Amino acid sequence: MSEQSLSIESNANADASLPLSAVPNANADVALPVDVYTPVSSTDASVSLENQALAVGQEFSDVDTCRRTLKDIAIALHFEIRIVKSDRSRFIAKCSRDGCPWRVHVAKLPGLPTFTIRTLQSEHTCEGVQNLHRQQASVGWVARSVEARIRDNPQYKPKEILQDIRDQHGIAVSYMQAWRGKERSMAALHGTYEEGFKLLPAYCEQIRKTNPGSIASVVAIGQENSFQRLFVAYRAAIYGFVHACRPLLELDRVHLKGKYIGTLLCAAAVDADDHLFPLAIAVVDVESNENWMWFVSELRKLLGVNTDSMPRLTILSERTPGLVEAFETHFPNAFHGFCLRFISENFRDTFKNSKLVNIFWSAAYALTTTEFESKISEMVQISQEVLPWLHYFNPQLWAVAYFEGVRYSHFTLNFTELLYSWALECHELPIVQMMEHIRHQMTSWFNQHLNVAMQLTSILVPSAEKRISEAISDARCYKVLRANEVEFEIVSSERTNIVDIRSRICSCRRWQLYGLPCAHGAAALISCGQNAHLFAETCFTVHSYRETYSQMIHPIPDKRLWGEPGKGTDGGGAQVDVTIRPPKTRRPPGRPKKKVLRLESLKRPKRVVQCGRCHMLGHSQKKCTLAM
Repeated sequence: MSEQSLSIESNANADASLPLSAVPNANADVALPVDVYTPVSSTDASVSLENQALAVGQEFSDVDTCRRTLKDIAIALHFEIRIVKSDRSRFIAKCSRDGCPWRVHVAKLPGLPTFTIRTLQSEHTCEGVQNLHRQQASVGWVARSVEARIRDNPQYKPKEILQDIRDQHGIAVSYMQAWRGKERSMAALHGTYEEGFKLLPAYCEQIRKTNPGSIASVVAIGQENSFQRLFVAYRAAIYGFVHACRPLLELDRVHLKGKYIGTLLCAAAVDADDHLFPLAIAVVDVESNENWMWFVSELRKLLGVNTDSMPRLTILSERTPGLVEAFETHFPNAFHGFCLRFISENFRDTFKNSKLVNIFWSAAYALTTTEFESKISEMVQISQEVLPWLHYFNPQLWAVAYFEGVRYSHFTLNFTELLYSWALECHELPIVQMMEHIRHQMTSWFNQHLNVAMQLTSILVPSAEKRISEAISDARCYKVLRANEVEFEIVSSERTNIVDIRSRICSCRRWQLYGLPCAHGAAALISCGQNAHLFAETCFTVHSYRETYSQMIHPIPDKRLWGEPGKGTDGGGAQVDVTIRPPKTRRPPGRPKKKVLRLESLKRPKRVVQCGRCHMLGHSQKKCTLAM
């Protein structure tokens, strides 16, 4: 069921290969053959019954238009057509019911492709077809009927097609007809999957040509040049990440469900206002350690010498074996941590104890090792099995107290939901159209956030401004003792913290972990007349926000202007055949087998509320009982 079919049909459920002109002088009555589907305008596809009325002298631009018109009229008026004669110069059809006088004679005009109605008996004396099934409701007819909907919504499902055709036309088609009709319409509108792979070399060339400095490459394997990998990173995204984003990358993937399946890999950063920033996209034939190694190596090439001047990267992922090996090879100095959602789901499904899970979250967000070890002791008292679990999932790879990288309050793969939504909208399209859809999404993303950034007049972005304001509000209840020009002792009813405003560190560790002055730091800065906003990391400024989206992703010309598909040049400029063929992997036919869903895909970690005043978990600042 996964294959597209572009052949001609012989009836409503099967395909035939003979065009109308190839039916030689049929003297016996036969069923009207079905036309090959070609996209038509929405105006032609939705002709009213008044405009469908036939008349002597009426002309058709070609035989296909004639055949489509007769078919539409037959379906609308609930009768069947049978062919009396059909050759290169004439077409005669009548009502399939014996004794009914309806009959039409269409002949070709001499020297022209145009056909005209010579004679017409338009009266029907039969009752027509009383059931819901129509012989003329072929796959080609279904494709034309749903073309407008599919153009606007590629996710239009066969079940929806069945219902809409029944509601609009009063006829019933099979699920297979609806599915094939959609496939045929998609192929006519967007091209076939196979054509998409052939266009990849030219598409990559267009990306590099229209967006200089971008990286676009395709890899094929074997003697047949079977597709294996595609990597795309636009210069605008590379520039934004290197010059303005935090040195933090999230890596994730989503499995595609098209004809040749595959996997979409993505690396995303975080902009100044905590929004995701897509950096690089790749499509591979299958998720494997080898393909992850290749993807990370492309990221290394993308960053190039820029990594030497950048702070050490922090990477968040699910730390699959392939990713761990890839980053150890290409980014040996990077801090590679677990996605906290992945860790929490594993912990929850291992112990199935809500009390343990709540303590786990407290431990995960604990700022100091003392707080962390205290929470671990509480968990061990409930279950000794926590210790071997912690041995397997080393806290140094996920716990705030032990992880050495700076995550700037991003502990989970927030890009996952956005990546899934993008893939859901375009996974049924050929690969070039899918990548173009993602490019359109990225272009809109850039424009939207640039417009927001240009309207800001503050020093910091809104999310950072809010946190600084909360820190300043909380700082009022602290007593400040100044040791020297840069060191301060911040005294509260609970504990004493040491702040160094030159190094921008606090003994509570919040300032250095989040990149923004904590309440203790704000108290120290206010006491010496400093503006706390000026002591935030540069990546939180409005200037960085604007710089992130300052470059433009340029449009790609229409594919008709790309030149001959499958042709390229080698290093010497000679023309070579670089035709890319589909991968060996493809979706199996038939309905997918039912399987048990992973609990991780159905559950989401419970949102943990953290107080902005006392920084404890389980309540908000409004409900905090700590005295001001």
